[in-house]
Amino acid sequence: MAVSMAGLRLEERWREILAVHARTMCEIDRVLHPHGLGASDFEVLDLLVSEGPEEGAQCRVQNLVGRVHLSQSALSRLIARLEKDGLVERTMCAEDRRGVYVTLTARGRDLHGEVLPLQRAALARTLGGEAEPVA
Repeated sequence: MAVSMAGLRLEERWREILAVHARTMCEIDRVLHPHGLGASDFEVLDLLVSEGPEEGAQCRVQNLVGRVHLSQSALSRLIARLEKDGLVERTMCAEDRRGVYVTLTARGRDLHGEVLPLQRAALARTLGGEAEPVA
C-alpha cells in the first residue's frame, strides 16, 4: 500500500511534535528535579494557581482531568503524592460525595513561585524565544 506525500508529511509533523514534547518535558523534569518536582507535578501546581490565584481557592479534580495530560488514576496518584509532600490538600465535595476538591497549600504556592522562572526558562530554551518575565 502506497503512502501519499501528504500522509507522509503529516506523519513527519506528528513525529516532530512528539519529539519537541519529549525534549521539553525532559528539560522541565531536569530543572525541577532538584526541587522535588517533575513536569507533571508542576503542571498541576500551575493550573491550581491559575484556577484560584487567591489563597485557599479550591479546584475540583474533575476540572484538572482534561487539562493535564494524564489519566484520571495517574492524576489521582500525582495529587496524593503532592498532598503527602504538603503542597496540596484534598477535601470531599459536600454537594457531591464523589467529587474531590484540591487546594494549593501555602507551601505549594511558595514552591510554585520559586520554580516558575525555571519552568518558563526551560520552555523558552526548548520552544524558542525568550522567557517572559515572571511577575
